[in-house]
Amino acid sequence: MNLDEVNDGIVKNRPRKRIGRGVGSKTGKTAGRGSKGHTSRSGYSRHPMFNGGDTPIYMRTPKRGFNNKFAVDVVGINVGEINSAFNAGDEVTPSAIRDKGLVKVRFDELKILGDGEVTKKLTFVVTRISQSARQKIEAAGGSVNVIPAKRTPKQRVADLKAKG
Repeated sequence: MNLDEVNDGIVKNRPRKRIGRGVGSKTGKTAGRGSKGHTSRSGYSRHPMFNGGDTPIYMRTPKRGFNNKFAVDVVGINVGEINSAFNAGDEVTPSAIRDKGLVKVRFDELKILGDGEVTKKLTFVVTRISQSARQKIEAAGGSVNVIPAKRTPKQRVADLKAKG
């Protein structure tokens, strides 16, 4: 190969292949799909996990663990993050924290944790709070109101049994 032959065969805008336009076009009759079988038919699509008739890898691998769809999703947030996001005198609720964008994941309950400093007087209305967070909030002149959490299915069953 010579240096002047390097770019031979490279075409910027190659014309599209006209498929199924007669025997003389090289791609007539079967239009490059071979002959017979499901792959030659229109509308065929193979499942993305199809493994040539063998048992797929996702069925061969052992499954481990358990995903409890009834479990309560608890997310923790530190008082230091809350202190910087809220103004003095504000009421801190799970919906207010979500609106400020401090917690971006889905959660059922929010727990206030004690990392960081509280310099503002804030009112907390939450379902869970750590002891250190409560002490820091009350030391800064704020107040904490713990509201009952959503009951889990286990608790509902226990309540129904207790009623009789």
